[in-house]
Amino acid sequence: MANHILTLRELNRATLARQMLLEREALSVPTAIERLVGLQAQLAPAPYVGLWTRLRDFKREDLADQIENRKVVKATFIRATLHLVTAEDYLRFRTALQPLLVGASSEIAKRRGGDFDLDKVLKAARKFIGEKPRSFAEISDMLTELLPDVDVGAMRYSVRTHIPLVQVPISGGWSYSNKPEFTLAEEWIGRKASPKDDLPELVKRYLAAFGPASMTDAQTWLGMKLKDTFEKLKPELQSYRGEGRVELFDLPGAPLPAEDVPAPVRFLPEYDNLLLSHSNRTRVIADEHRSKVYLPGLRVAATILVDGFVRGAWKIEKTKTAAALVIEPFDKLTRKDRAVLIEEGERLVRFVEPNAKSFEVRFAEMA
Repeated sequence: MANHILTLRELNRATLARQMLLEREALSVPTAIERLVGLQAQLAPAPYVGLWTRLRDFKREDLADQIENRKVVKATFIRATLHLVTAEDYLRFRTALQPLLVGASSEIAKRRGGDFDLDKVLKAARKFIGEKPRSFAEISDMLTELLPDVDVGAMRYSVRTHIPLVQVPISGGWSYSNKPEFTLAEEWIGRKASPKDDLPELVKRYLAAFGPASMTDAQTWLGMKLKDTFEKLKPELQSYRGEGRVELFDLPGAPLPAEDVPAPVRFLPEYDNLLLSHSNRTRVIADEHRSKVYLPGLRVAATILVDGFVRGAWKIEKTKTAAALVIEPFDKLTRKDRAVLIEEGERLVRFVEPNAKSFEVRFAEMA
């Protein structure tokens, strides 16, 4: 099968199937989050919308309860970015991610001229955060007092990457505050992180969620070099070729739907990992649309999928009593597609803004 060439649409359908975007699935929230290897979570509502679009009959409390019960945590994870992950996965893979996190910290320190006593900073921060949950403003003040002549940003980032921390949730809303407090992950979860470097298993989990994919795709998703890991795993993996002859890897027996399998319209939240987990992203977004999705300041727009591909962006505009979901198409949509987007969009706006007195879905002029 090494010479079997997968078309762009076959790759698209395979990825959508694994991402639960061909049909909503009846999974528990922890099972779904583990299947996705976490949900990017810079914005508190995003994981909720990401699960709403993938799970059958998903309700806000389905996720909120798991966060409150400490089964799901928000922490720095792959790509050294905030993710919502199960406590099990966080503890299992934290050691594997440590080189990535240390490397990111070293880069920031180098860029900011932060040459300082790292052990002293980490020891003080661990003690300070261990006393009670702390905001990064409080941590910054403590570090500035500890080492007043050192760049506080470099020290703060070292704390975030070297010490396993989780955000402390709040009740109501989207479970997390805009001014979050952090606590020690192992104390919050009640167990120690696994000392095992389980990087090969993490790569297999990536392929299960985003494959078939190249080694470069996996490195983009994770933020780490993976050549040695792929060399070890190759005997266990299925090999294909993409249309550009790039070698793609997959788990044996993983689903490969036909390219003509219907893909329903879907709304993805900001920063959805579907759009961040491959080096070559044409399997879900045409190159001509990239600048409308990958925005300044490393922001990633909320998007619509039509026939499996990104065809526009969306946002919700609110007044005191009304909520409107506004869709900005990137190209011309058929009347049928627009009708289905309105129907799906009405359900989404009611999910996001349940207290509004009126709801609507409308289309903006094409950009």
